Amino acid sequence: MAGPDGEHRRPPGVNDATVAALGMLTKALEYTERARGHLSAVHHMTGGADRMLAEAVRMLREAGHGDQADLVERELLGRDVVPGMWTYQLIEAYDRTYYRAFTAVEEQVRQDLAAGHRHLAEAKMQQAARARRRRHTAP
Repeated sequence: MAGPDGEHRRPPGVNDATVAALGMLTKALEYTERARGHLSAVHHMTGGADRMLAEAVRMLREAGHGDQADLVERELLGRDVVPGMWTYQLIEAYDRTYYRAFTAVEEQVRQDLAAGHRHLAEAKMQQAARARRRRHTAP
């Protein structure tokens, strides 16, 4: 391929400094997406732990340890992870107060500076890598 496809081609007038800044902004967004994924992992793992607690409570009762079963059930089973919130509410709050704002601002900046084109910095790196490869493999 001679150059980036149309979606990743640098619009006229967009300089290297702008491409670098947009690349950093997108990288920051990608980190928030990873953080959001980790929140989902926390949600799944905490839910799994809560189901295991319910099983532990059942097993403690069957083993004749009612007081300990009551303690686990009372103090841990179904407990909020932060005051007033379960993990799904953490994800919702993250989305509502941070993630949606982040994605909207990142998109607006890309629209303002690069006609909405994405991954211009990566396309530039891709072209540089292809040029190096051609130099090293040329007869």
